Amino acid sequence: MQLLLIRHGENEYTRTGKLAGWTPEVHLNEAGRKQAQAIAERLAKAPLTAIYSSPLERARETAQPLADAKQLPVQICDDVGEVRYGLWTGRSLKVLARTKLWKTVLHRPSAMRFPEGETLRHTQARAVNALEEILTTHARPKQVVAVFSHGDVIKLLIAHYLGLPLDLFQRLAVNTASITVFRFGAGAPTLVKLNDTSHCEV
Repeated sequence: MQLLLIRHGENEYTRTGKLAGWTPEVHLNEAGRKQAQAIAERLAKAPLTAIYSSPLERARETAQPLADAKQLPVQICDDVGEVRYGLWTGRSLKVLARTKLWKTVLHRPSAMRFPEGETLRHTQARAVNALEEILTTHARPKQVVAVFSHGDVIKLLIAHYLGLPLDLFQRLAVNTASITVFRFGAGAPTLVKLNDTSHCEV
């Protein structure tokens, strides 16, 4: 089967360099809505069998045009939701880059616990567990499943399925509205595409 990991489109938090986290009512901006439509057009001929999404609005709104085109429901999966950033939620990345914890996030993320939030190890574990459930549900030939999630979560998932140590996950790039594709079969997972945003290029 093929698994498509798709990051949500642009919103005002990503545009201005802030951590949205689990902040409610963070919606796609105009550019993000265009990205969501571009994803739907890119995948128009893909034989999708299921669509899953983080419960957060920006992910669901990115998934909806594709779901409408394919006449498939968007199935909500809490455990592919964003990292719980705790007291970092809503703050500017430029400001956070001046804190002592920033070096931990960049160079030793396996040791990072966000103040009053969760560890990246926990985020990775819950997201992997959720994906394994999805893979089990759709473990049949020719199944193609799309999962709409968030940048750090997708990077943590990629690291897991490539066998990368968590401390190296920051070396991966996952842009807004990007598509990353894995193929799962009898052997090890195969990375087919990484951070593909060609559908968003003018």
